[in-house]
Amino acid sequence: MVEQRILETPRLRLRPYEPSDAGPLQRLAGSRAVAEGTLLIPHPYSLADAVEWIASRPEALENGNLVYAITLQSSSELVGAIGLTLRPQHGKGELGYWIGEPFWGRGFATEAAGALISYGFEAFALNRLFAIHFARNPASGRVLEKNGMRHEGSLRQDIRKWDEYVDVEVYGILRSEWEGRKLKAEG
Repeated sequence: MVEQRILETPRLRLRPYEPSDAGPLQRLAGSRAVAEGTLLIPHPYSLADAVEWIASRPEALENGNLVYAITLQSSSELVGAIGLTLRPQHGKGELGYWIGEPFWGRGFATEAAGALISYGFEAFALNRLFAIHFARNPASGRVLEKNGMRHEGSLRQDIRKWDEYVDVEVYGILRSEWEGRKLKAEG
């Protein structure tokens, strides 16, 4: 089983979801704007959906799917979610995240993504991390670029979301690129 450490940044704490997160999770993920930008969040998103999803996390972890609640260090308030799906047989992992609408534009996604990218490379000996985002959400691409990921291509009408085929953008970072960034930041 994969170990899921608690990760901390200057403003955020990334921790496993707890049953008490169901209400805040439902309120944030229940936003149509949030659900519209994600692959797996349905709309409407009920409290029962949140409870069921939180209950499924231990099984997901056994399958190499790390998912963290993004919370504020100052108040423990839930901000969003971030995860890493590990594919160890290929030495890679896929990053995914969402931030609740009231917290948009504050750099929380960038900060959380940076922490999870570092954890992915340090803890799991990955060679590559990648992420996709819907083309209609360029802010997500900026989050990835700020964390050293490169745009690798576009996939036209690759995913079906709410009876519409949407284009996705693919970003990736190699271990060697991440290590170079880390050395530069330390030096």
